[in-house]
Amino acid sequence: MRETTSTQDLVRGIWRENPVLIQMLGLCPALAVTNSVANSLAMGGATMFVLCGSSLFISLLKKFIPHEVRISTYILVIATFVTVADMVLEAGFPTLHKALGAFIALIVVNCMILGRQEAFASKRPVGRALLDAVGTGLGFQIALLMMGGVREILGAGTFLEMPLFGPNFEPWVVMILPPGGFLTLGFWLLGLSWYQERRKKAARDQGASQDSNAEGRAA
Repeated sequence: MRETTSTQDLVRGIWRENPVLIQMLGLCPALAVTNSVANSLAMGGATMFVLCGSSLFISLLKKFIPHEVRISTYILVIATFVTVADMVLEAGFPTLHKALGAFIALIVVNCMILGRQEAFASKRPVGRALLDAVGTGLGFQIALLMMGGVREILGAGTFLEMPLFGPNFEPWVVMILPPGGFLTLGFWLLGLSWYQERRKKAARDQGASQDSNAEGRAA
C-alpha cells in the first residue's frame, strides 16, 4: 500500500476521496433518506458508528482472520455493529428509526464500509484505521447534509423543522420526493465538477505564465 501520513488518513475521505461525491459509493441512502436534515444526521451518525466500530475490530483481529473467509468475517462484524445502531435508534429515537426504515439494516451491504475494511483496516494499525474511518464517516456525513439541507429547505421551507420563510413560500414538493434526490445529487456533482475544472484551468494558466516568464528571463 502507498504510505500515507496520519493527517492524510483523516482528511482523505472528507474531500479528495469523498465516498458519495467522488467515489459514488453509498448512493442508496444518500438518495433515499436525505429528504430532511434530521434523517441525514441520523443516517450519517449510524454509518460512522458502524464504520469506526468495524474498523477498530477488524484492525485488532486482522492477524487472526483467515484470508479465505475474510469477507464473510468483515460482513459479520459490520452486521453486529449495524444491529447495535438499529437497536439504539429504535429505543432512543423511534421517530427517526421509523423514517429511516430498512435503510439502517442496509448499512451492512454499504460498499463504502466493506471497501474500507478490505482496503485499509485489515492492513493498518488500529490508530490509523480509526483515523481513516472517522475521515470517511465525516465525508459521508457532509455529503448527506449537503443533500438533506438543500432538499429540506426547498422542499419544505424548513431547516431541522424550523420555518425559514414566510407563509407565502410555496414549497418545491418534488425536492422531498425521490426525484428530488437525483436532482440534488446531480446539481452538486455538476457544481463540484465545474469547481475542479476551474482549479485545473487556473493551475494550467499559472504554469504557462511561469514558463513564459522563465523564457523571457533566459532571453
